[in-house]
Amino acid sequence: MLNVQETESAQLAEWLSDAAEEVLLIDVRTPAETAQGILPGACAVPMHLVPLKMEAWREQKKIVVYCRTGARSAQVCAFLQQHGFDQAVNLRGGIVSWHRQGLPIDSPAQASRAG
Repeated sequence: MLNVQETESAQLAEWLSDAAEEVLLIDVRTPAETAQGILPGACAVPMHLVPLKMEAWREQKKIVVYCRTGARSAQVCAFLQQHGFDQAVNLRGGIVSWHRQGLPIDSPAQASRAG
């Protein structure tokens, strides 16, 4: 298994608040999970659709992938790395950790479907 880069919720919040940071935020949870809420600015791309969408992400400077607890998103990051995406970063602890830090969660209607 590749050594997946990870970031903590607080670091991700800093990246997202910095206009100079270009971060593509991808939620790989199921539609039923994303219906409960999504990180601000995230694109909802269920895990099984990542291979179909990933070429559009190739030019991104930084890609942060998350799921509920960080396990599935770590698998997605490893997959992306195997396909030459060195800029893929896993959100350690997923949306659960993000929520525990008291960070904002948007309703799914605010989520981007552009992924």
